[in-house]
Amino acid sequence: MNRRSFLLRTAAAAAAGPVMGAGETVGVGVIGAGGRGRLLTSTFKEEPRVEMRAVCDVYEPNLQRGLQAAGARAKPYPDYRRLLEDKEIDAVIVATPDHWHATMTIDAVAAGKDVYVEKPMCHTIEEGFRVIEATRRHRRIVQVGTQRRSYDLFLEGKKVMDSGRLGEVRLVNAWWYNHAASPRSRPLEGKLNWEMWLGPAARRPLDPHRFFNWYYFWDYSGGLMVGQAAHVIDAIHWYMNSTYPVAVSCAGGKAHLDGVEVPETTSMLIEYPEDYLAVFTVGYRAMRYNAAHDQMKQFHGSRARFDVGRESWALYPESRELEVAPPELKRDQYGTFERATRQHIANFLDCVRTRKEPNAPVEAGQSANVVLAMAMEALRTGRRMKWNPARRNMEA
Repeated sequence: MNRRSFLLRTAAAAAAGPVMGAGETVGVGVIGAGGRGRLLTSTFKEEPRVEMRAVCDVYEPNLQRGLQAAGARAKPYPDYRRLLEDKEIDAVIVATPDHWHATMTIDAVAAGKDVYVEKPMCHTIEEGFRVIEATRRHRRIVQVGTQRRSYDLFLEGKKVMDSGRLGEVRLVNAWWYNHAASPRSRPLEGKLNWEMWLGPAARRPLDPHRFFNWYYFWDYSGGLMVGQAAHVIDAIHWYMNSTYPVAVSCAGGKAHLDGVEVPETTSMLIEYPEDYLAVFTVGYRAMRYNAAHDQMKQFHGSRARFDVGRESWALYPESRELEVAPPELKRDQYGTFERATRQHIANFLDCVRTRKEPNAPVEAGQSANVVLAMAMEALRTGRRMKWNPARRNMEA
């Protein structure tokens, strides 16, 4: 069955999804049972209102590991389209490589499923608008996996941003530093449907190096620049009440991991119509940091600076003294970031039941995706990419 036939056959299922009762069980299937997919599976399982009913992966070892994480009730599916035909599945987790996110999300909402899709929401700008159109046309709940939007620490920080204490913000500096020593190097341990894994990407011969290190190849992702910026840029948009940029520039060093395409050290500059600049640098040949201290977003206001880390935030008032003034407001919640994903999943499940809008809707996912796609193009071409809102595309 081709994709067109699949969509025609399942479109009717999305016409009306019933509002669930408070105690009704949500049947969930996971598509992509790699490390992140299994973590999400385990976290979804913690919810008493969830039953994991299906696991899909094109790599047999991941499929078996996913089934172990999901539990005895889950059925195996080598093909995600068969999973979407399962009437016992109410919602799906999409935790595949980036280049599959859009297609699977669109197919899932057309099949009447709600979706929790890992970030970034898409791999190209055009894909993102198709996801929005499909989500709204089929009236499904789609939560993008930018979990900071549900994390209590970041929700408190948003209130500080909205309080006006910072004054005018014209510059946001952000970074994510750590150390990637080497790419993964291991043989395939079982059957892999390589053609299905490639999906919408260019045809290539079977390559275990690409399979295990897809993050660092342009066909499937944009490296750490995209993987980490998906969280950081989304948080900046949320805090600054921004959507699409004016322009994006990006510079990068050489790729220092053997046999990959995307460099691990990059810096992007984003210009916004709200009259501020955001600079995000990812450097993964730096020293190793504790995860609590490897990232930062600094909002430089005319009256105060707001520093937002992974598990902390602090508001520093203006001071001309030699000694750095202590923060006026401060919150540390070290060791709690895991609950951000739990809170994000809880929000998704609440919305599945009530049909309210989730904390990370598709429009927010697309705003970040546009910046990421423009940054990838800017890095590869060396050009400053401008956003054309009328045409909904980028141009040099």
